[in-house]
This record gives sequence, C-alpha cells and structure tokens, in this order.
Amino acid sequence: MSLAVLHSRALAGVAAPPVDVEVHLANGLPSFTIVGLPEAEVKESKDRVRAALQNARFEFPMRRITVNLAPADLPKESGRLDLPIALGILAASGQIPANKLNEYEFAGELALTGALRPVRGALAMTLGALNDGRAFMLPVENAAEAALVENATVYAAPSLLAVCAHLHEQEKLTPYQSAPVTTEITYADLLDVKGQAHAKRALEIAAAGGHSLLMVGPPGTGKTMLASRLPGILPPMTQQEALESAAMQSLGSVGFDVSRWKQRPYRAPHHTASGVALVGGGSNPRPGEISMAMHGVLFLDELPEFQRSVLEVLREPLESGRIVISRAARQAEFPAQFQLVTAMNPCPCGYLGHPNGKCRCTPDQVARYRSRISGPLLDRIDLQIEVPALPQEDMTRQAQGDSSATVRERVTAARERALARQQKPNHLLATRDIDKHCMPDDKGETLLKQAISRMGLSARAYHRILKVARTIADLAGVATIGAAHVAEAIQYRRFERG
Repeated sequence: MSLAVLHSRALAGVAAPPVDVEVHLANGLPSFTIVGLPEAEVKESKDRVRAALQNARFEFPMRRITVNLAPADLPKESGRLDLPIALGILAASGQIPANKLNEYEFAGELALTGALRPVRGALAMTLGALNDGRAFMLPVENAAEAALVENATVYAAPSLLAVCAHLHEQEKLTPYQSAPVTTEITYADLLDVKGQAHAKRALEIAAAGGHSLLMVGPPGTGKTMLASRLPGILPPMTQQEALESAAMQSLGSVGFDVSRWKQRPYRAPHHTASGVALVGGGSNPRPGEISMAMHGVLFLDELPEFQRSVLEVLREPLESGRIVISRAARQAEFPAQFQLVTAMNPCPCGYLGHPNGKCRCTPDQVARYRSRISGPLLDRIDLQIEVPALPQEDMTRQAQGDSSATVRERVTAARERALARQQKPNHLLATRDIDKHCMPDDKGETLLKQAISRMGLSARAYHRILKVARTIADLAGVATIGAAHVAEAIQYRRFERG
C-alpha cells in the first residue's frame, strides 16, 4: 500500500480541529514534500522524521514522499505532527499494519533517537479525540494531563518504537490510568498581613462576588501581599472550572502541571508587558495573561506604569469574559473569566498622605500620574480602596485577624447564596438580573440617589455599586439590601469622589 491516512489535531484558539495526515509514496527521484499550510516547525519535521526512522532501524523509503495535511487552509504549527507523519511513512511503505490506524489519533514531537517529546495543548486535543470516538496516543509526559478528560482513552508512548510495537500487537500499550491527584492545595495565608482591616474586608467582598479591585497606597503597605492572598480565600474550584483552567494553561508555552490541579491560577505580569502579552495574539493566536488566569486572579502591580494602550485592551474582556483575536486570515476566541486586582501608588513618588511627609509632588503631577488610568477603565473596577501606611503599633505587634480558611468559609457561603438565587456570581449579573435581585430597600434607594447626584456616577458605576451591595448582603446572610450595605458599597468608589 503506497497511501496511508492518519488522524491528528491542530490548535486554533481553544479548539483542536482535526487534521488528516495523508502520506503517499510514488516512483521517481527521492524527495520529501509536506503540503497543507505547514509552519516552519512542521517543515523542519522532515529531518527529524528521517533521522528518527533511521535510528529506530526502520527503512526510510527512497521514493517520492508527499505528505498532505488536510484541511489545506488550516495553519499547522509545532512538532506535534512528527509522530503521525513518521507512522504514515511506515504504513505507506508496508513496515507497520495500517488496518487499525483509524482507531487512534496521534500527536508527539520526535527526537532524533526516536523518543517522543511532550507537546502543548494535550487537553484540548484529547477532548477532540473523545468527541470523535477515537483513542489518543501521545508522549508519556502529556499522559497525566490528557487523562484529566473523563472517559477518554489515552495511550502514553515513550518512543516511536513503542507505538509501532503496539500497532504490530507485539507489545501492546495499556490505556493510561491516572492516579487521583492528592496534592494538597496551599496558598499564602491572609493572617500573614498585619493591620489593614479595611483592605481585608474589601478583599473578602471581592472574593465573594468575583469583583475587580484597585488598591491605592504608599510603598510597603501590603498591597502585593493582599493580592497574593486572594486565590486562597476564593471558593474551591469545581470540576468544570478546573478543566477549563487547565485547558488554557495547557495551551501556554510552559504547559499544565498536574500537581496544580484545582489550584486557582495567579498571574502577575510585569508592567513592561505588551497588549498582545495581556490579551493574546500572534500570527497563530495564542492566549495571553487574561486567559491564562482563567478562573483565577490577574494582578497588575504599579498600574500607571503600564502603557495606557496596554491597559485599554482590558476594557472588553472585563465586561464580556472573553477575547476575540482577529487577524486578516482568521479569528481566534479565548475565554477570559479572570478576577482583576490592581495596585498603584497615590502619586509619582508614592508618599502622598504618608505620615513621614516625604511627598513633594505638586497637584498637577499627581493629576497627570493618576490620569494614566482612563476613566472608562476605572469605571469598570468595582472596588477602589486606599491602603494607608501602617501605624507603628501594627507593625510591631503580632498579626491579628481571620485566617484564609476562615474567610474562605464565609466567602463560599455567600457565593452559594448567590448561585442558589441567580445561578451565577454577582459580578456577572446583567441589567435585568440587577433589577430583579439587587434592588435595595427604601432607605438604601434614597442613599443611592444622593450618591448619584453628588458623585456624578455613570450608569455602569451605579450598577456596580448595586452588585457590590448585593455581595455585602450575601456575606451578612440577609435577603434584602439595606442602607448599610449600600453605604459600604459606595465607600468603595474612592476615585468617584476624587
């Protein structure tokens, strides 16, 4: 048989569209051609495949070899197609049986020795193989990650020889059985933060309702410590959330570490990051930081130091929970359900309002510094608080307050109340949901009208105050939003009052 067809997968956004690897051997001068829109990594597979076959003691056919990667208009990148191309050559030249190739999908990068190296996107590809009713054969290093997909049949192969022995039924591989992930999830404890009771309260509200948070304060007041404690007080991840988060991290250059299963991601890019680094992009679009923080926390420290154009790309994902990367030839959509936490200094030198009186910034300098954050972006941040310098007595005494475990219990209870009432967290409530579930009592409504008049609130800010007030009421365990809940929600809009 001079023609063989195998099945593999490409990556397009979060999807893994099927790729048919068609290998044809014809008479003529020896050549090796790959067609079907291959990227540079795929074109280079010719040399890897040739060396791997020869070092595994197979015969490399000295014929005209044509490899077609279908569909032809779908870009193919990375070395994941090395294994199916090598197997296709062996099947087309009659060195391995081709009768069972249709039962499997293959992915793996070949070393020159014939060993298989891990590839990215194993979770997404395994989901695609499961939906098409095929088993998935991939490198050993990817097996634990792929086996997270329930009901999927995964074969872990260390080398090209092991795959061929399985197809020859000489030494069959057994389906990979993943051991239960028993790694204890550990987070930094909120009890480590001294003082800052007001900021801790805001962090608890942010966790309970999924709200975004801005912290403004001098250097060394604990803003970064507070942000790093947020994942530890969020409710435990559900199975679906964990799978979606792992799938996004699997698409990244580092891949997904199974030991971090059900652990909330925490991403903290440097302020020199570009817009593409934050939201994703590239000629073959890859996810950015907002997608890698799926169901976790994205922390932007030194917020005004980010380029303004970079910060503006966060507007749409904060509202919609997804990002669409558009290029001339194609589009890619990535989920972006992350919780934004930001921190900044009050002025260029950082010491405005500090008890030591070091600040010498003029009002114009302070205004220019704060204007680096646009009004529309600021309007989308639910909680805006000050984190003042710690008094001396707070710095010298032992840390006091509730531990992360205690706060997590309250947060989880509040989140469960919201889900029982409206089937979604409070930060995802639409306008109709707000009108139905977030209306305050008479005193609360009067107070809110006064706030709109005095603070000049936008419609978005008005809705966000209501959603925060709903979360505060959920933490208190009451069904009706009262004036106290509205008042506390209003005080978290610090920048609305200048």
